[in-house]
Amino acid sequence: MSKDVQGFLKAVGRKLVNEAGREVRLRGVGFGSWMLPEGYMWRFPNAGDRPRRIEAMVRELIGEEKAERFWSLYYERYIAETDIARIAQEGFNSVRLPVHWRVLMEEREPVVFKENGFRILDQVIAWCREHRLYVVLDLHGAPGGQTGTNIDDSERDLPELFTDERNRRLTIELWRKLAKRYKDEWIVAGYDLLNEPLPDWFAKYNPLVMPLYRDIIQAIREEDSRHMIILEGAHWATDWTIFDDRPDDNLMLQFHKYWNNPDTESIRKFLDKRDEWNVPIYMGEGGENNKDWYAGAFRLYEDHDISWNFWTWKKMDTDNSPCSIRKPEGWEKLVAYLEGGEKPSPDTAERILWTYLDNLPIEACDYHPAVVNALFRRPSVRIPAIFYGYKGEGDGFGFGGKRETRTIGFRDTDGTDIRFASETEDATPNFQHGGGEPWQEKDWMYVHLEQGDWLAYTFETEKTHSIGVDIRASSTVNGSRLAVTVDGAAIGAAAPSPAVWTTVTLTDARLLTIGHHRIEIKAEAGTVDLMWLQLH
Repeated sequence: MSKDVQGFLKAVGRKLVNEAGREVRLRGVGFGSWMLPEGYMWRFPNAGDRPRRIEAMVRELIGEEKAERFWSLYYERYIAETDIARIAQEGFNSVRLPVHWRVLMEEREPVVFKENGFRILDQVIAWCREHRLYVVLDLHGAPGGQTGTNIDDSERDLPELFTDERNRRLTIELWRKLAKRYKDEWIVAGYDLLNEPLPDWFAKYNPLVMPLYRDIIQAIREEDSRHMIILEGAHWATDWTIFDDRPDDNLMLQFHKYWNNPDTESIRKFLDKRDEWNVPIYMGEGGENNKDWYAGAFRLYEDHDISWNFWTWKKMDTDNSPCSIRKPEGWEKLVAYLEGGEKPSPDTAERILWTYLDNLPIEACDYHPAVVNALFRRPSVRIPAIFYGYKGEGDGFGFGGKRETRTIGFRDTDGTDIRFASETEDATPNFQHGGGEPWQEKDWMYVHLEQGDWLAYTFETEKTHSIGVDIRASSTVNGSRLAVTVDGAAIGAAAPSPAVWTTVTLTDARLLTIGHHRIEIKAEAGTVDLMWLQLH
């Protein structure tokens, strides 16, 4: 349970501050596919890629009455108090809760709100208050759809939030309702007005985003003066050129990050905007890569004082989220039906769907602690050598003399000589989920160190214990040697074999305290190539 989670959060300059005046950095997980089911998390094809299509399939297979029962159980089991408790136990201090407007409103006029839907929100917010997790309310699917894609349950693959005045009005009224209901709820960290509005192919509507944001903010402020406003850029939250004049005093800006280089260059435009507007920034959604990428990307945010949120807590048949829902026997029958194949019998479909419901609680899932360890960089975790400190020379790395400069499109401004194990002409960084899983040395990058060069890696411990460090390295000349320190104390030296990758294990016999720690690896003699280190 985090001691930082106390009282309303507020943006003060570039920081988030709680009511006790203490700085808070959000570290959380998102509840993807809960209130807004996404087909890829169900391992469904395009014909089942969004809530409308999944709902239609369930109705067609088991009928309206049983379908209603299915969805009631789905909402109840997908996220329960046991999930909230485990998230808090792991050391997270927040969750991002994606909201689907059709769970809260009828699809008709006049506006009719669904009290049952709001009770779902009330319950999870109460659990988060009990277990001390801030809640970011995220309008993931707005009336009409803000993206025109499956992720907002778009009906016609068009961003009809921006083309139909009725949808615009409904969105403003929904936020007014949310603000009125939760204005006194301190565990709610802030209001994330729209998830990922307008991909590039709908960029002609970009000038409409900020006027809508302002109108939503006005409606919120008429009901609620205390909660923080959170704004996302266009094109998957990465295009911040839409931000013109700052629309509120209590404001945080949000970007998302997937499948690209975890380096400072990749987030420079967000850091610059933070400085320009003097506001905190939030990596509100990122993940879906491999654990090695997590060990780099989420330390990048930490080093740059950026709040972050991992996507996503739970999905089916996965190894890159903490919770993996077991795929029910016969699931392929549902996939085949969505693709135009034979319709399963009602009994068969019901058996498959109810098995799926039985597999939703965290107690029935396969849990992957290695994912959480990678996010927090705590043992046991493997850290690719290329993910040394992001705070710049003198803090995250240092050089002992002249060196060759290589430009490969990754960490080019950080000066370290990064090379590819394959040494092919067209080698480029690859951080896709699956890259290096299972590990293949030919797919990796490594850091070349000359005598005197050093690299630093920070990590965290959740309990007091001694630390072991495995170092994967190679040398180019006989007599090369690495010196390793933990929190400034030497734990030994490694002498990698020439011209071959070898693993050397060093152990620090001291009991490290709970909290943040630092490892430095220095080329004490000769030249050394460093591929990764494993903490255990």
